Amino acid sequence: MQHTTVQGHLVMNLVASNELSFRIVVDLAYDPIDPYAVRFTFHLPGDEPVTWVFARELLLDGISRPAGEGDVHIHPVSGELSEVCVVLHSPDGDALLRASAAPLIAFLARTDRLVPMGQEITGGELDAELADILRGCENAG
Repeated sequence: MQHTTVQGHLVMNLVASNELSFRIVVDLAYDPIDPYAVRFTFHLPGDEPVTWVFARELLLDGISRPAGEGDVHIHPVSGELSEVCVVLHSPDGDALLRASAAPLIAFLARTDRLVPMGQEITGGELDAELADILRGCENAG
């Protein structure tokens, strides 16, 4: 069986101040094995890549309205919904990033074709997964 994932690349602006921002490459990834999550891997100059994992639904919601609590907040930059702001909070500090909404919407559309939003796990899939787990437990014992 072939395992399909959704990959994407995006250039975001890491905002250092009102006058200064840096363009960074971000790899986007979605794997139906973890159907509720999206992964953003930030490639910062001179540093190891940093990956943040957060809810796919949070990204979807944040494109059109303020969303998120805790470490990740996403909101549109203006009423036109053409640009998105992502705020990441960590013990090492906060990061403010801005990106065009269009590539994020396209990425989410591709994830939705693979696993439709709201259908991440159906009862049948859950039953099959539980049966596999229970078979594994019986074989181990």
